[in-house]
Amino acid sequence: MRPGAEPVDVDEPLAVDVPPAPHDASGERVPTRDLAGLAPAARPARRWTPRRVVATPAALDHPHGRRIAERVEALGIEVERLRGNRLTGVRGDTERQTYARAKATMAIVVSPPSRHRLQPIAPSADWRFDLAEGCPAHCQYCYLAGSLSGPPVTRVYADLDDILAGLAAYAGRGTVTSRSTARAGEGTTFEASCYTDPLALEHLTGSWRRAVEHFAGWDAPVQLRWTTKYADVDTFVGLPHAGRTRVRFSVNCRPVSERMEGGTATVADRLSALRRLALDGYPVGLTVAPIMPLPGWREHYGELLDAVAGAVAGVPGLDLTAELITHRFTPGSREVLLGWYPRTRLEMDESARSRKHGRFGAVKYVYPRDTMAELRSWFERELAARLPACRVLYWT
Repeated sequence: MRPGAEPVDVDEPLAVDVPPAPHDASGERVPTRDLAGLAPAARPARRWTPRRVVATPAALDHPHGRRIAERVEALGIEVERLRGNRLTGVRGDTERQTYARAKATMAIVVSPPSRHRLQPIAPSADWRFDLAEGCPAHCQYCYLAGSLSGPPVTRVYADLDDILAGLAAYAGRGTVTSRSTARAGEGTTFEASCYTDPLALEHLTGSWRRAVEHFAGWDAPVQLRWTTKYADVDTFVGLPHAGRTRVRFSVNCRPVSERMEGGTATVADRLSALRRLALDGYPVGLTVAPIMPLPGWREHYGELLDAVAGAVAGVPGLDLTAELITHRFTPGSREVLLGWYPRTRLEMDESARSRKHGRFGAVKYVYPRDTMAELRSWFERELAARLPACRVLYWT
């Protein structure tokens, strides 16, 4: 079979669910790397224009699948109608070539049956559901890399109406945030950005706008949650949301965001978007991730928190949360990321990390106990001082 001819089954999930490993850590201090000057600054975001868009026959049987195809064609992009669910021409001669081809491809498909059996997503939400899988950004630490089952073709789901209708069976049955005294007031929480970035795809799909409207009209104590590294919120400002959607913006200090988050919006633009949504009455949040103890990290992250404080200053009725996530990797994600980004300066030294095992033997490498304790203490103290209105939901 010639290079690129080996097919990819686009009806299969992009990511394989892997039970999370424990988040605690122990050991000695981890070495750090100064990222400044080691790589060119990441390019700022433009609206993603996939080079190739395909659609399966089943996807085009759904009204939303046809709407996505029409949106794409209105942008001047041809939609290739597949005869089945097998996509060829993605795999290249090298892993890097395959990555580049897959990252430039979007497939309009029907979600697999497994995605309709919702799973808890601790510590973020009671349940996770997917409107898409895959992301056009080029983050060198991409956590999705450890769960991939093939080339990272972005799959967007055509059966939106069925997905949203199926959520009702899970309301009132949450076991994560619903059992937390501090978070029970959020109602049953549903995470919709586990394997993708909503704002990277919204201009092509319209799926998350529909989800916001669905939750706004849902007569039950529920909350929709999603996080993003993009800033295109125009279609959400002014949309009836009933305060039932919390939009979080993933942010990091300058050395990380400028060197390792290719194709994303600048942090300044993300914070401007956060302010716009907060002024429109949305609950908003920060996903500070992945936290890294770089040289001068206190100054860098202090600068970030001050920028957030400036962005939310004067917002009436501000509802702001923070989720604090340190960098970790698995043997699988390390191998994939080094194939994608062979020149990366991301620290992934297994000998300098603490090795942790999950319930089913999954391994991840986290920062040593002392490093974790120092980072956590600093963030909790500085968030309280610089952003007193912000509630920290969890540290991991």
